Parts: sequence; C-alpha cells; structure tokens
Amino acid sequence: MAAAGRLRAEQVRARRCCTDFFPTTCRAAIILAAVLLAIFVALALTPFLIPGVKALNVAAKVLVFIVLVASFDLLLGYTGIVSFAHTMFFGIGAYGIAIASTRMGAGWGAIAVGLGGALAISLVLAAAIGLFSLRVRAIFFSMITLAFAAAFQTLASQLSEFTGGEDGLTFKMPEWLSPSFEPFENPVFGITIDGRTLCYYLLFVTAVVLFLAMLRIVNSPFGRVLQAIRENEFRAEAIGYRVVVYRTVSSVLSALFATLAGAMLAIWLRYNGPDTTLSFEIMLDVLLIVVIGGMGTVYGAVIGSGLFVVAQSYLQDLLRVASEGTASLPRLSALLSPDRWLLWLGVLFVLSVYYFPTGVVGRLRARAT
Repeated sequence: MAAAGRLRAEQVRARRCCTDFFPTTCRAAIILAAVLLAIFVALALTPFLIPGVKALNVAAKVLVFIVLVASFDLLLGYTGIVSFAHTMFFGIGAYGIAIASTRMGAGWGAIAVGLGGALAISLVLAAAIGLFSLRVRAIFFSMITLAFAAAFQTLASQLSEFTGGEDGLTFKMPEWLSPSFEPFENPVFGITIDGRTLCYYLLFVTAVVLFLAMLRIVNSPFGRVLQAIRENEFRAEAIGYRVVVYRTVSSVLSALFATLAGAMLAIWLRYNGPDTTLSFEIMLDVLLIVVIGGMGTVYGAVIGSGLFVVAQSYLQDLLRVASEGTASLPRLSALLSPDRWLLWLGVLFVLSVYYFPTGVVGRLRARAT
C-alpha cells in the first residue's frame, strides 16, 4: 500500500511538471513561429500589400540584411569569432556584379561571371585570413580583420579605373529586371507587375534559399562542432576536432554567404560604391541587428533585420507626425523632431537590450526552458 501511494504521488508530481512545462514551451514556440510566419508573409506580399517605391526598397533591404546578418551570426554566434572584415566580403559581391555588368553590359552572363569571380576572390581571401589569423586570440584576430577591411575600402576608393572610385559604378541589369519591362498587359490584383517587381521576387527567393541553407548548416553535425568550439575550444581540440580547420571552414562559408548578400544588393540598386557596401557603419548595423535578434540564433537575423531596417526607414516619418501632433507643446515637439531620429533609434536599441538581453529569439527560448 505504501509503495502504491508513493507511485501515485510520483505520477501526480510528474503530471504537474508536464502541465507547468509544456504550455510555456508551446507558447514560446508558437509565438516565434507566428512572428517568423508574419515576416515571411509580409515580405512575400509587400508589392501587393504596400504599393510604392519606398516600401519595396525597405523590404528588399530587409531581405539583403537577413542573409548578411545570418552569415555574420554563423561566425559570431555559432563559432565565437569576432570579425570586422565581413563587410569586405559584402562589398566584393557587390563589386563583382558592378564591374562585370559595366564591362560586359547588361545580361545574365555578366551576372554569372561577376558572381563567380566574387565568390572565388572571397574564398581565397577568407581562407587566407582563416589560416594565417585564426591561430591568434580574440582581440588580435579582430584587429587583423579590421585592418583587412580598411585596406580593401581604401583600395576600392583609389582604383577608380575598375571600381569607379568614390563615385562608384552605375550599371544596367537584364531586361527582365528593368523597371520598364512589363510581362503582363493587365495589372494583377490592381498592381502592375514590372521588372522591378520581378527583381524583388528574385531577391526574395534567393534570400529564402540562402537562409534555409544556413539553417541546415547550423543544425548539422558540423554546426554542433562549431558550437562546441565556441563553448570550449580546448575541450573540442582535446576530443579530436581540428579547431583551426573548423574555424577556417566557418569563416569561408560566412564569407561566401556575405558575398551573395552583396550581389543581391547590387542587383537591386544597380549601383555600388565604397559607402554603399564597405562602410564601417554597415558593420555596426549588422552588430546591432545580431544583438537585437539574438546571437547564435539564425532566426534572430530575420526578426532583428525586420525590426531594425523598418525602424531605421520609418522612424523619421513617425517622428514627423508626432512632432506635428504636439505642435502646441513646443518642447515636446522639438524633442520629437525628425532631425533627432538617431537619438530615438539609440533609445529603442537601449530598451531592446535592457528588456531582451539575449535578443528576441533568445528571450523566447529562455521562456521555453
């Protein structure tokens, strides 16, 4: 009887634990899935839901940053490598498309040649940086990558014969991707489908494919080893994993994905210059997005990019409306002036770090445990 009573008590405790645990887990998973699905649907239907050039440009920028930030998180969040040369590979991809399209003219062949050349250069540079620099520790490796990025930006600014110098390069895309191309005579759901819309969906499909590829990498045995190296590289080395090899491969993969993100941006803008893809401000934006979304979470790149790019693009408009609405209160109206949008963007970032110290995805995962 006593044994039966103890068994029933254990069953009751187990049932309570399950009741307490699974609702929280399910809620966190459902919230994360709902947010990701909402972003996916919004990006997929942007040309139809929010007509206009600005909305399409913002959505395209979100797609590019999803790939760029996820590729950087492959280094920082999953391998524990702090590299400031990421925008260099981003710029290589954009310059590959720009130089090839300028020299060869508008055509798919120019895009293929430019992308292939950019990927080859990024592969060589990333492998060289990895093999020669990843043996050094922490801050020393970061300083080496920063020197590489600064040197490449200077080189791009001075080789005006190839890169256009400070003015950059303006080029044309194939006819199917030009705004004047209209494949349908009649509007679809009231929206005129043109080459610009087709170009957007080319970026959309590319971003989805690249994101799924990176998700597969981090969930593979290779990705598990990277996380083990991040937690304790000495222990990973002791049990037989070649840490330098894994970190070098991770650097190469991250560089290649960043190169593809740069090519996406060049195809969309039909222009590239040093400030467009090589600016250190872009590197800071990537770091901020990683922190907002959550390090070591590929999903965080989607949420962080969406929040940051939308806030960066529309905060001035919101402040303008708020400033006009509080015109009767001069001090408050001045505080809400659109000219102070960077101040408010900084405030939003500080609040996001305070309430989500591990990022949005990290906070949801913490609630699920």
